[in-house]
Amino acid sequence: MLRYQEIFVPGGFPRHTYNPRLALGLEERIREVTENLCKLVTVTGQTKSGKTVLVRKVLPIENSVWIDGGGAASEEEFWQLVVERLSLFQEIEAESSSEAKSGLQGKGTAEANFLVAKGSGEIGASTERGTGEATRKTRSVSARVAALVGLRQAKLPLVIDDFHYLSKELQGNLIRTLKPLIFDGVPVVVIAIPHRRYDAVKVEREMAGRISGITVPAWSEPELSYIPTTGFNLLGHTADPGDVSKLAAQSIGSPHLMQDFCRGISKAVGLVETKPSKRLHVDDRLAEQVFKDVADTIGRPIFEKLARGPRQRSDRIPRKLKDGREVDIYELVLHALASMQPGLVSLEYEDLRTAIKEVSSSQIPQLHEVARVLKHMATIASTDQSSTPVIDFEEDEKKLHITDPFFAFYLRWGDLVK
Repeated sequence: MLRYQEIFVPGGFPRHTYNPRLALGLEERIREVTENLCKLVTVTGQTKSGKTVLVRKVLPIENSVWIDGGGAASEEEFWQLVVERLSLFQEIEAESSSEAKSGLQGKGTAEANFLVAKGSGEIGASTERGTGEATRKTRSVSARVAALVGLRQAKLPLVIDDFHYLSKELQGNLIRTLKPLIFDGVPVVVIAIPHRRYDAVKVEREMAGRISGITVPAWSEPELSYIPTTGFNLLGHTADPGDVSKLAAQSIGSPHLMQDFCRGISKAVGLVETKPSKRLHVDDRLAEQVFKDVADTIGRPIFEKLARGPRQRSDRIPRKLKDGREVDIYELVLHALASMQPGLVSLEYEDLRTAIKEVSSSQIPQLHEVARVLKHMATIASTDQSSTPVIDFEEDEKKLHITDPFFAFYLRWGDLVK
């Protein structure tokens, strides 16, 4: 008897609904790192695309050294985490002694001070007396040295998740330090998003000819459909193919979102645990309610931060939307983005300007005004406590990148009233 909470696991390892995507051969390529590959394996893909789940399936945490990039603010902290994962010590103790000995041979009865068999009779024995002194020395080694020695001896795979969260300088330092171990066959895997915060160029420069790059593509609708089809079957229900396609179309290539949808549907219709076979239908009303609930859960906090803008700003001019509401320029830009129903896309300024015209009933902001707002939003997003900024703005190119499917989904289904 399985419960829906065990089957649909957004943000965790989906043991029952894991899709290996066999046609892509991703697991086999990651597994090569354990076969004396002598290369750094880089696993990249959009956030929430299942990178961590994929690598953890091949390199489970109990048989590997997993380090979360978000948990290391400095190089010292990173190596200290490795030391803790391997249960290493950073102190080495050595003892040396000098001793003078003398011996005496004789015959007689075995006594307690002789290391001989019990009994009496003629024996040959020797007793030794010695004097001397012992010297004990202790020295400490850095976390870096202890970690490198431990990794070399253990030969366990080292996996650095959210590698893009580390500073570019730290990324380069770590790869430079790990290079000798990688050359000797110690398995090392880094997981990152293809974003400017991950300095792929620096990594490639440090590991020229020694990188096995694996790209995890966004999930197709058939791949996403595996999750509800398999999961609802385990709960004794057959999902309607049309409903499954509807869910897949809103998942923005993210298995995490699909897991969220299925969990919400199970709760809403009372699929607590496995029941006798029955057909499951997700009507538009139920789907819309689940989408709105998921959006509110995953995207509301960052939306509110972006809508508020920086703490101090001069532009608080009321701007009217076509529905009659008054907003400031930050909310106006977000409403324009929402009207585009975005996925994980890169938007040119002209596309955004057209969207602003469509939602606004007042004068359109100038280019420099919109650029300033987008720059502030990108700064707010990059200083948020998540490992991935939800948006990124290239000021020179005037191009906006939406990098997080959760944020894109919120713009589709979330409440845009601040």
